[in-house]
Amino acid sequence: MFSVFNKLSWFFKEHWIRYSVAITALIIVSFIDLIPPKLVGMTIDAIQYNQLTAARLTEIIMIFTGLIIISYAIMFLWDYNLFGGSLLLERKMRSNLMSHFLKMSPRFYSKNRTGDLMARSTNDLKAIMMTAGFGILTLVDSTVFMLFIILMMGFTISWPLTLAALIPMPIMAFIVHKYGKVIHTRFTEAQSAFSELNNYTLESARGVRVIRAFVQEKQDFDRFSNMTEKVFQKNKAVAKMEAFFEPSINILVGISYTIGLGYGALMVFENRISLGDLVSFNVYLGMLIWPMFAIGELINVMQRGNASIDRVDKVLSQQPDVQNPAKPAYVAVPEVIDFNHVSFSYPEAVGKQLDNIDLTIHRGETIGIVGKTGSGKTTLFKQLLREYVPPKGKLTINDVPIDRFTLESTRSWIGYVPQEHVLFSKTVKENLLFGCGEKSVEDIHHILESASLKEDIEALPKGLETLVGESGVTLSGGQKQRVSLARALLMDPEILILDDSLSAVDGKTEANIISHLRKERQGKTTLIAAHRLSAVKHADQIIVLEDGKITERGTHEQLMKQNGWYKEQFNIQQMESEV
Repeated sequence: MFSVFNKLSWFFKEHWIRYSVAITALIIVSFIDLIPPKLVGMTIDAIQYNQLTAARLTEIIMIFTGLIIISYAIMFLWDYNLFGGSLLLERKMRSNLMSHFLKMSPRFYSKNRTGDLMARSTNDLKAIMMTAGFGILTLVDSTVFMLFIILMMGFTISWPLTLAALIPMPIMAFIVHKYGKVIHTRFTEAQSAFSELNNYTLESARGVRVIRAFVQEKQDFDRFSNMTEKVFQKNKAVAKMEAFFEPSINILVGISYTIGLGYGALMVFENRISLGDLVSFNVYLGMLIWPMFAIGELINVMQRGNASIDRVDKVLSQQPDVQNPAKPAYVAVPEVIDFNHVSFSYPEAVGKQLDNIDLTIHRGETIGIVGKTGSGKTTLFKQLLREYVPPKGKLTINDVPIDRFTLESTRSWIGYVPQEHVLFSKTVKENLLFGCGEKSVEDIHHILESASLKEDIEALPKGLETLVGESGVTLSGGQKQRVSLARALLMDPEILILDDSLSAVDGKTEANIISHLRKERQGKTTLIAAHRLSAVKHADQIIVLEDGKITERGTHEQLMKQNGWYKEQFNIQQMESEV
């Protein structure tokens, strides 16, 4: 159970001063809290024996007042440091998770669903935070505070009475141990069920238009209701065990009270303790209720925290497929990119997605990559983006293997416009400036013209300040493509990769964009993958991919003379455009 503290020892070592102050303050407050019951007993005895004078009563009241003030100040000290520390842990772990997510490669996201990762970043972190705050509080109160109370009862009142009242304690220890195991198992299952629900809710929200288009609202709601019921039942099972736990503790506390009151009254009759001692003893027994409950809360919090930290650590323990080299190389500008007998297969995939690729790209060239769907165009780009481990063969930049560079340096050269256009729920301007920082209004308008987007932006209600909504929902497919293109162009990258990025625009707009690209990208490398061959007609070199292999290469004119797939496809597209 207490292994969770060992798992969090790195954090406690970092903030040992904060936790030392908090625990010390807690112990001091625990000791101070033991004084008032003794004063009450002494006052009752003084009244019983007619020894209470006005001066003595004033002295007792002054002591009470002083203890309240001191206790308040020290309670603020431990509360601020202890729960402030738990908030620091939550912030630290949330930052660690986010940093980890940003480092991970696509394989990680194929194995871990988004909803599950969100659940671990929210619910599980809350449970861990409770462990570092409320868990420490219950640990101190259920051990040190309880020990102080028992020692005070034994040494200042009566050890026989104290030991008799504590007879239920071994039974409580056994119950705590049994309940703790069950709570841990059930809480882990409840968190897993919540992750499933979280993931399903996220997918439904993203795909709401498809759900409506296929008239699946009722079926989707029914599935959601079933999953909600499952989460409810799992959490109900946890609550059920907790509900069993508290009455069990109450019964044992009641037994202690009965023993204390009965045996204590007998001792008063036999003059072994005074009436004031009996009152103080019963006040101490009342104070003992919280430490006894604290044991239960401690078990509950520890088991929840243990389950949650295991779930979070499982994510953090996964390493990215691609990592920076120990001694990175440096190149100022990528002059030559060379694919030399490059072959690549996706993890757990059958066959090769790239097979023996030979391609040399010089700075300033425009390379067109075409082929059927699934021929390997995007996979080729991913080798430059370094989303997977280096492929077989040699992929070099300026004769230096690509895995000798840091991920930051290679990706800083590249402006990438993917097939799936990701826009953030911000303004158009914020989406445009996402990768390049501040730019002047003139630069932004210039790029908007290059992307044939200026008129579209001016037609929006607030122009550049218009919110695009979740994933750019307020924009059309063509507008989203052009915003993504403009975002990459604003970076002015050494290498621009367009992965079928003009498929949603009409032929006239495409021609206008290509014309601007040819002017803007003078001296810079551009790679264009497209199904519409007019987008690559101007390229310095065009390659045709089929099943991951290069089957044709050359300029547009050269390929038209080869009577291969390229010429056939180009003629078909020309006839379609004329029709």
